[in-house]
Amino acid sequence: MTAAHLTLPLGTVVRVTNLTTRQSAVVRITDRGPFVRGRIIDLSLAAAKAIGVYLPGVARVRVDAFASATPEPPGRWCVQVGAFSREKDAVKLKDQLSRRYTTAKVIEFAGPTGHWVRINPRTPDRASATEVADSIHSPDPDAQPYLVRTN
Repeated sequence: MTAAHLTLPLGTVVRVTNLTTRQSAVVRITDRGPFVRGRIIDLSLAAAKAIGVYLPGVARVRVDAFASATPEPPGRWCVQVGAFSREKDAVKLKDQLSRRYTTAKVIEFAGPTGHWVRINPRTPDRASATEVADSIHSPDPDAQPYLVRTN
């Protein structure tokens, strides 16, 4: 059974407990996500069934991390700041952010779900990317920036 989490190192073993039913399962973090504000973990189908989340789709859960299989190696990080269906909207945001973040590389590109905008910090480590993400304040609570590991 596996799950996706935004910040726990890949390979981390966690227990996920459904706070309503008290059912729990031990899963390994194998992916990044979820990318929906307010959600902390995405479970595989087997894990969702094991803790009674499959039919309702979402539930309040507790996540207890046990151990990481290996420490997460240093990586290249950036900040995802937008995804748009129209290219011109992505280019407009890229231009605005390029003026604000003169020491970073702001890019716009076609992604699998439309046009994406990312900020690549001058130093692409996690701490620098976190600093950039924390400096961005979006008025839309569903459009918050998040960190992406690019390697």
